[in-house]
Amino acid sequence: MNVLYENGPLTPKNIGMGLGNFDGLHIGHMSLVSALIAECEKRGIKSMIYTFKEHSANVLGNKKKIPQIITVEKKIQLLSRTKLDYIYLENFTYEYAGLSCEDFVKNILVDKFNVKFVVVGFNYTFGKMGAGTAEELKLFGEKYGFDVIVIPPIRIGRETVSSTLVRKYVKNGLMDKARICLGRYYSIYGTVKMGRQIGSTIGFPTANIIPEDYLVMPKSGVYVTCTVLDGELYNSITNIGKNPTFGELKNISCETHIFSREGNLYGKRIEVFFMAKLRGERKFDSKEELCSQINSDIIAAREFFNALL
Repeated sequence: MNVLYENGPLTPKNIGMGLGNFDGLHIGHMSLVSALIAECEKRGIKSMIYTFKEHSANVLGNKKKIPQIITVEKKIQLLSRTKLDYIYLENFTYEYAGLSCEDFVKNILVDKFNVKFVVVGFNYTFGKMGAGTAEELKLFGEKYGFDVIVIPPIRIGRETVSSTLVRKYVKNGLMDKARICLGRYYSIYGTVKMGRQIGSTIGFPTANIIPEDYLVMPKSGVYVTCTVLDGELYNSITNIGKNPTFGELKNISCETHIFSREGNLYGKRIEVFFMAKLRGERKFDSKEELCSQINSDIIAAREFFNALL
C-alpha cells in the first residue's frame, strides 16, 4: 500500500475511492474498505481511501476536541494489512472546509482523481458545514459520471457500530464491547519513559508510556493486557490512572507490568492491547497492601489468559 499526502508527487487517476474520517477503523469502516477493494478488483482498477490527518471536527470551532481512537500511524498500519492500493491523507484546513458540495465533487473527486466510483457510509456528509449527504452524492455521481456505493450500518444488538460508540465503551472500561465493535482489541502505544521507579522498588517493575494526548483513554483502573515489545507478544497487566497511593500524579499515566520480561526497556516502543478490566484504581493504606493486591491482579490475569487457551 502506498501512503500519499496532499501536494505529493503522485496523484492516481481512474480509481475507486472510499471517503470518510475513518477515525477508528471499526468493523463498519472495515466493511467499507472491503467493499471498495472487492469492487476495484472486479473493475480492474486501483483502490484508494481518501481521509484526513486529523478528524475534520477537531479543526473547526472552539468546542472540546473529539478524542481519537487511533493515531495516523496505526491507521496506516491497519490499512496496510488489506489489499488497498493507496491511502491519501488530506490536510483538513479552513479553506478546504469552505468548499461547497459541488466544488468538492468536481475539484477533488472528478478533476483531481477522475474517480470511477466512490464508497461511503450511510451517514457520510461532505462539503461546507457537512451539508452534503450520501443521497446527494449519488446525484452528483449521475451528473459527473461516477457510481456511488453506500454501505449500510452494522448493528450489534440495538446499537449501531460507530466511533462514538467505541469511545463510550473505552471511556467506561468496557473493553470486550470495544473489541467487538473494533474487530480487534483497543490499543495504545508509545515510547517507554523513566517514571518514579516505584514499581521496581516494590518488586513489580513497569514500562511507563505517555500516549498521545488526543487519544481516548480507558477508564482509570487495572486491566488485563497484552504488550508487543521488540516484535514479541507478552502477557501483562496495566494500570491507567494517577497512582494515588504514592502521591497522586498530575496527569494520567499508563504503567504496564510485563510478565516474563526483565531488563531496561527505556526508549523502546511498545503497544499495549486492553483485553479486560480487573478493577478500579484506588488508594492503598500501605505498600504491603498494594503489593498484595498486585499479586492478586496478576493471578486473576493469568487465569484470564489460561481461559483463552
